[in-house]
Amino acid sequence: MISSRCLLACLTALSLGAQTAPEPLLQTSQRLRAEAARTNGAYEDLAWLCDRIGHRLSGSPQLDRAIDWAQARLKAAGLVNVHAEPVMVPHWVRGHESADLLLPTPHHVHILGLGGSVGTPEGGLTADVVVVGSFDELDKLGTAVKGKIVLFDVPYAGYGRTVAYRHDGASRAAKYGAVAALVRSVGPISLDTPHTGAMDYDPAYPKIPTACVTIEASTQMRRMQQRGERIQLRLEMGAKLLPDVPSANVVAEIRGTEKPEEVVLISGHLDSWDVGQGAQDDGAGSVITMEAARLIQGLGLKPRRTIRVVLWTNEENGLRGGQAYRDAHRAEFKQIIAAVESDSGSEKVQSFELDLPKASAEAKTAALTALKSTAAPLMEPFGVALKLGHSGADVSPMVREGVTGIGMNHAGTHYFDVHHTEADTFDKVSKEDFAHNAAALATFAYALAQSDVRFQ
Repeated sequence: MISSRCLLACLTALSLGAQTAPEPLLQTSQRLRAEAARTNGAYEDLAWLCDRIGHRLSGSPQLDRAIDWAQARLKAAGLVNVHAEPVMVPHWVRGHESADLLLPTPHHVHILGLGGSVGTPEGGLTADVVVVGSFDELDKLGTAVKGKIVLFDVPYAGYGRTVAYRHDGASRAAKYGAVAALVRSVGPISLDTPHTGAMDYDPAYPKIPTACVTIEASTQMRRMQQRGERIQLRLEMGAKLLPDVPSANVVAEIRGTEKPEEVVLISGHLDSWDVGQGAQDDGAGSVITMEAARLIQGLGLKPRRTIRVVLWTNEENGLRGGQAYRDAHRAEFKQIIAAVESDSGSEKVQSFELDLPKASAEAKTAALTALKSTAAPLMEPFGVALKLGHSGADVSPMVREGVTGIGMNHAGTHYFDVHHTEADTFDKVSKEDFAHNAAALATFAYALAQSDVRFQ
């Protein structure tokens, strides 16, 4: 059954929407949109972040510089309570890495070690390659892969389905005695540019080195095996995991005028992988979050509730930022109206998705009705849908404990083409789309801050 609290929230939102949504907030939204297009502040900030700081792996000096830079930009925009909240994060170092096919046709193979992987023995290792297309195929081979390198040549079938091979492949191969694991890049294309990402080890099995290869190399080795040819590869990886190091989440606020204790949280993650410039993942989400707050502050708008910016650390290889924030702020969970995250690139926003994993189906429907009554008229000019879905990795530790999550989801037409690669660079960002997204987030956050809506 639907709770009386949720019904009350829905009715409150419907009432508020009828009173305030059509004219004043629509006019405010138009002003935000015009200001975003006039200044292109988000575009310029992302260019600086990408060109002057670059990729920002957890534990790197580049991430430390980005944290300092973000605080300075938020202070310059006039936000208050700008500070860094300390977090201890993993410090994985890639080191030198290379791979060369020795048989049947010698040539260099492009690889990227997976985050968290161990390195090869000093001097590298040389072994035959066995290509499999699934975990089931590996299980059928069993100990036949002992002493060999297992290559998971698994076609991309959507990130959520295919990423398991990147995350779990090393331990699944080590279970049967493999000396290393390679994974076909998790994406629809690679243009001979491998995709990296996080992996994890099952403590029940030995830790073996693991890396991604390009789609081109993976499918070539598949064809070689189908022809009955012996595949031999030399792999060298200098990867190592060092002790944890200090980092921080960046936090800043526009304080609410009437209900400052109630918070609308907007966010993205500052860290990236150690390749490319981290433009799409997630420089884009971090910068439009900063810009949304700057637009609201710059126009002199006074939200009733507090709008809080959080720029997360260590999303890519640990999620320590989201976990630390959950632990430090648990006492105020009931006052966090929604935790919004943007972490799907820079293309035009398509939807804001309400995430209530602990709610009943009826409560979710009522909450979505409340969201639509509050924000749908404002989102219509942006072409943005409001629906149920997933929020984001960094807010997920809070969401699992009852905080309302909202995911800002972008078109993603080419997001996974460059995701976690050297090709994740600023040149692929559209200035018009970026201004559009910043204004949409500013409008959405301001609407929630002006309302009395509660989703659960």
